[in-house]
Amino acid sequence: MNMSCDLKKYFVYKLRKSSNHCLLPTFYCLLISLFLALPAFSAQSSFDLMERANALYRDGKFKQAIMLYHKAQDRGADPVAVSFNVANSYYQMGKFPEAAAAYRKAVDFSEGNFAPALFNMASVYFRLKQFPECIAVYHRALKLDHDNISGWLYLGEAYTKTGDKVGALRAIENAYRLDKNDVSIVYQLSEANIALNDFDRAVAVIREGYALHPEETDFLVYLGDVYRLNKNFEESANAYREALGVKIDDTQIMYKLADVLAEDKKPYIAMEILNNILQIKPDFSDAAIFMGNLAYDAKFNDRAEYAYELAAKNGNAEAVFGFKNMAYDAHAQKRTEESVRLLKVALKYYPNDATLAADLLEIQSGK
Repeated sequence: MNMSCDLKKYFVYKLRKSSNHCLLPTFYCLLISLFLALPAFSAQSSFDLMERANALYRDGKFKQAIMLYHKAQDRGADPVAVSFNVANSYYQMGKFPEAAAAYRKAVDFSEGNFAPALFNMASVYFRLKQFPECIAVYHRALKLDHDNISGWLYLGEAYTKTGDKVGALRAIENAYRLDKNDVSIVYQLSEANIALNDFDRAVAVIREGYALHPEETDFLVYLGDVYRLNKNFEESANAYREALGVKIDDTQIMYKLADVLAEDKKPYIAMEILNNILQIKPDFSDAAIFMGNLAYDAKFNDRAEYAYELAAKNGNAEAVFGFKNMAYDAHAQKRTEESVRLLKVALKYYPNDATLAADLLEIQSGK
């Protein structure tokens, strides 16, 4: 069947990805009708019925559209067009089993040569969580349209659902070869390599993406995350520092740097980074708590108290635990006045905390 002669394409919607890089199955929404040499006086020709059905479809009146599509087929409309549009109508109504059956008809009528029907049928199988069937149909569709980037990405997602990490990687690699400029594909290919513990390849992909998109500073941050995941703390810190060379006062990147430095057992450098964060953004209470905890562990009590109080001023409830720990240590060291003082500082910010009041009463009573 020569589809190019028989079908008219009105419009196409292609869903590729969301902002958080979560893939949605491809869905082609083609309203197609058959061009026939029909007499002008034929008011109810198959062409007219298809046009009316398409108008109903565009208006979201899918049930009525389905009825007219079937009437159009009875009057000689192309069965591929009818089956495909009926399937799209069921898809829009969320009736996926019915949509799958109609797409299969479109595929059969086209002798397996109408790629949009195959892609949409794969999408239906994905939504029905029939992932092996979904994968098989995507492969059929991609043989007809090998350069369909979305198809390769969704095939990769379907492989991921089955736990086939190698299949997912191969599919995403095909998408990457077709478009290395797509930032989202760089991230997805990196994730696919990480899933197989191939961190070197993941890093190489990120570096290549950054070379193509030097404005995409997030690549450097992501690179730091990847190195850290692989326990390569020094390279992770270097990547975060490289990112900070572009975004000098980005407190979120600074926090990541402090975090990896602490994990790399470099608490003093981490504390300096956290102190810099708080100079820039005093209300970054998580940074204050982090610095307080590091200072507490290092026995820098003055700095710990300063950090916990700064966090308390900004409403971070974790400051309570910091003050309590310091108070308990002071009490254990027979420094009762210091213990009482610390609890009173905490109560100033959290006057309704019953546990603080109880601890203070217990220490003051000498128990």
